[in-house]
Amino acid sequence: MSGYFWQLVGISSALKVLLLPAYYSTDFEVHRNWLAITHSLPLNRWYLDVTSEWTLDYPPFFAYFEWLLSQAAKYVDPKMLIVHNLNYASVETVYFQKISVIVMDLIYVLGVRSCLSALGVVKSTQQHIAGSMLLLLNVGLIFVDHIHFQYNGFLFGILLLSISALLRQRYLWCAFAFAVLLNFKHIFLYMAPAFAVYLLKFYCLDNGQFVHSMLKLLSVGLSPFLLSFGPFWRQLPQLMTRLFPFKRGLTHAYWAPNIWALYNTADKLAVSVLKRTLPNAAPSTSSGLVQEVKHVVLPNITPSITFALTFLFMLPILLKLFLTKTREQAKLVFLRAVVLCACSSFMFGWHVHEKAILMCLIPLCLLTVVDRRDAKYAYILAVAGYFSLFPLLFEVDLLVPRYSLYLAYMAMMYGQLERMYKPKPKFHILEWIYFLGFLAIPIYEHFLSRVLGLHTRLPFMPLLLTSLYSALGVLYFFVRYYIYALDITWESIGKRRVSQIKFSAAKRKRKTK
Repeated sequence: MSGYFWQLVGISSALKVLLLPAYYSTDFEVHRNWLAITHSLPLNRWYLDVTSEWTLDYPPFFAYFEWLLSQAAKYVDPKMLIVHNLNYASVETVYFQKISVIVMDLIYVLGVRSCLSALGVVKSTQQHIAGSMLLLLNVGLIFVDHIHFQYNGFLFGILLLSISALLRQRYLWCAFAFAVLLNFKHIFLYMAPAFAVYLLKFYCLDNGQFVHSMLKLLSVGLSPFLLSFGPFWRQLPQLMTRLFPFKRGLTHAYWAPNIWALYNTADKLAVSVLKRTLPNAAPSTSSGLVQEVKHVVLPNITPSITFALTFLFMLPILLKLFLTKTREQAKLVFLRAVVLCACSSFMFGWHVHEKAILMCLIPLCLLTVVDRRDAKYAYILAVAGYFSLFPLLFEVDLLVPRYSLYLAYMAMMYGQLERMYKPKPKFHILEWIYFLGFLAIPIYEHFLSRVLGLHTRLPFMPLLLTSLYSALGVLYFFVRYYIYALDITWESIGKRRVSQIKFSAAKRKRKTK
């Protein structure tokens, strides 16, 4: 039993190797182009080159990482490093890039091991086995990294190492690791408020040396930014427009399952009911293109509105975290704050990608082994969240792998919940109906639409159904989990109401006397 962790690592790695010949998306060409840019062009041209439409739009640490990879790539196939060699995909190139993802996942393995230990999960217990399985065999990372193609695994590894350092009260290491992570991929800003509030409360304010602690924290936290952005200080305006491209529109080409997917649909329905017509020149939310769009009936949403909503929905859990008195209690609140800050950004953010749901799902794997109630909500989000990634794997050859891997992971997760908790987490009948409702989407996509001839007339309907139905589950999770994390119950509301009534009655009695 003691060697199960590394056995799981071996099983996970073997599965990834088996997927080497599988389909890969345009993100493969994105990263090949970045290899070519960083290898062939001077540093001051990295964020200016527009030879390909897939321009470099990650922070500089990731660019440096691509440069390091290119030093090995030149011995495998030098042609992949030619900037003008667009869409180049020799067998050597494909295998080199895919194997590099597998190798970098070792950082993720270290993060998983360190985080479970920092949480106090005892080795060889069912909780440790379950946490290892949920994280090491995570179906979302398999979909996104090892089929679709990206480098998310090692980035989540750095996140887990940062969380581990915080849980061990190594606050400067936590700040440094998280700052490094932000300079690899800035989407992790979603979680930054939770880290900032915890470090402010328990590192800067609690030790009685606020100024000294704050200066140390800032010096450690800002040093990676200086190393990262320093060489590009002349190109900072251009670099920032690459990192924050607000002209890409409210939603991605495939709507992420968030509040704006529901908003777009409501606008479409309103157009149909009110019989409004869309101007020919106006871009549509369902055009399948990445562009700025305007709603016809409902008010248009601007970046400032999404920022305001995101911040407002983060505030309650951040306040709870700040007001938590003890470090032991705050560690659990912090993990929930990480999930809810990420989920707030996913639900209300500007131009959110469907892959960003992993930022909620991965930290939830840690909470799954801590508390039965967290485990229940984690399962609800997992059902909707991992299913919402299916449009990334649209090739016919991937239908069997995507359904089999998804169902196997969900069955494994449910089985682990049963083993960990007695009694097991219970789901409401309506929640079970929602889970089973996902069966209707593939039935429509692969059978009914073909029989009725709708696959040619309404080709985007399966994507729309996937986005909308998943969005309902994500929204349900967000509301229910937020209420749970804030410890709001009908009993607590009733008690506060009764105490208010008694106080008012006592006050009236004093006045009558």
